[in-house]
Amino acid sequence: MPLIKLQTSVSTPQKSEVEALLKNLSSKLAQHTGKPESYVMTMFESDIPMTFAGTLEPVCYVEVKSIGSMNPDQTEAMSGDFCHQIKQAIGIEKNRIYIEFADAKASMWGWNGSTFG
Repeated sequence: MPLIKLQTSVSTPQKSEVEALLKNLSSKLAQHTGKPESYVMTMFESDIPMTFAGTLEPVCYVEVKSIGSMNPDQTEAMSGDFCHQIKQAIGIEKNRIYIEFADAKASMWGWNGSTFG
């Protein structure tokens, strides 16, 4: 049920680097939300035309969705952790990363032919 989707303007890194980043983000998202990693999904899209602050310098947009509510302490901790991981993995400066956190209703999240609600 937790999802982290990363979209960036940078060219696609080596497959092994992307896989390592996704596995790291998966583990971190499970820890931060307290949900089993067996339900976590991660996504990575690169080479997306994007601007930030009027420039074409490397940029990243991240969506984090989870059933239930995320409190401000959680989202602050996730923002710091995920920005750090992204900076280390693909070199995007923290001030060029936006993260959107969204709570999802269990009845609005489908899986395995049903929903969680």
